[in-house]
Amino acid sequence: MAATKVLITVKTYPTLSTKYDELVCTAGFREDGTWIRIYPIPFRKKSYNEQYKKYDWIEVDLVKNNSDFRPESYRPKTIDSEIKVAGHINTAGNWQERKKICLGKIYYNLSELIAEAKNKNICTSLAVFKPTEILDFTTEPVEREWDKDKLSKLNQLNLFETNTEGKFEVVQKLPYKFKFIFKDNQGTVSRMMIEDWETGQLYWNCLARHEGNEQKAAEDVRKKYFYDFAKTKDLHFFLGTTQLHHYVSLNPFMIIGTFHPKIDLQTKLF
Repeated sequence: MAATKVLITVKTYPTLSTKYDELVCTAGFREDGTWIRIYPIPFRKKSYNEQYKKYDWIEVDLVKNNSDFRPESYRPKTIDSEIKVAGHINTAGNWQERKKICLGKIYYNLSELIAEAKNKNICTSLAVFKPTEILDFTTEPVEREWDKDKLSKLNQLNLFETNTEGKFEVVQKLPYKFKFIFKDNQGTVSRMMIEDWETGQLYWNCLARHEGNEQKAAEDVRKKYFYDFAKTKDLHFFLGTTQLHHYVSLNPFMIIGTFHPKIDLQTKLF
């Protein structure tokens, strides 16, 4: 089977799986601009050359994930399938090349998008959404440690063992969840969690800079997303559903990434 070429635009913060240990949900666009989700990928166990960045083109053998009803969901042919980084799209021209691929279809009405998700003939589970107004960005405390029973099971199965460096250290769990509060073009107000890996990494970087002061670290994350991205950038959300909640939640979407070029002044003026 020929390798599938994907432009990576989404990497979620790692989660734990009792089958595969630590996993990252990756999503992006094929060359024709259609969405694709790749799961599972044990990203931090991949070799250095396989650890792709956002807006890298990757090539990997993919097959439809038959355990997932969502049409965009694929998986590597095997858990050890090689991932080849085949290029990168930079931010030249205010993200010009990125815009060509990522902004082919944009949703502005959240109710319409949710209706598409719940329609089993369409079952949209990945989308680009443009909020009409960002009202706030909030921080809420959550459990600080991974589930002890799940960690115990993983250790018993030796899923954290590696061949080269001994024991694999699971990624640190975020002690907060971050949410955008925004309006769509119908004036509907929504609160939506952001699960982007970059959000988590920003928090840890800010925490180190502030020598462990969590309040200052969380405030720095808010400044970045609310005062920078929301106020000075042409902010779009990459939205995705979870398989578990796709049909049962009133709003099954969460923010899995952001697209934030500078505001195009020419477009704004005209």
